[in-house]
Amino acid sequence: MEIKTSKENSVLTARLIGRLDTPASQEIAPQMNALAEEADGTIVLDCTELNYISSSGLRLFLTLRKAAGAKGGKIIVKGISNDIRTVFMMTGFLNLFQIEE
Repeated sequence: MEIKTSKENSVLTARLIGRLDTPASQEIAPQMNALAEEADGTIVLDCTELNYISSSGLRLFLTLRKAAGAKGGKIIVKGISNDIRTVFMMTGFLNLFQIEE
């Protein structure tokens, strides 16, 4: 699992690459916490290259969303696959996040 971040104007984009399973969630938690530090603006989670997400990965997304809400920021989830969209739908995450193609 890898996260590549870039910032353009006030939008921070984090490209999630690989499988976000439980071990990967523990590995990238510090990077997600760093994103939460900047959650007062717009953060785009680019999931175009994300192949899988577990409940631990969903928890990281939710934690980041809560941090953004507390700071007046917003999270946009972009480029989810049909499989991940199904997981988001079953867990109610489609209603929690702004989803973009």
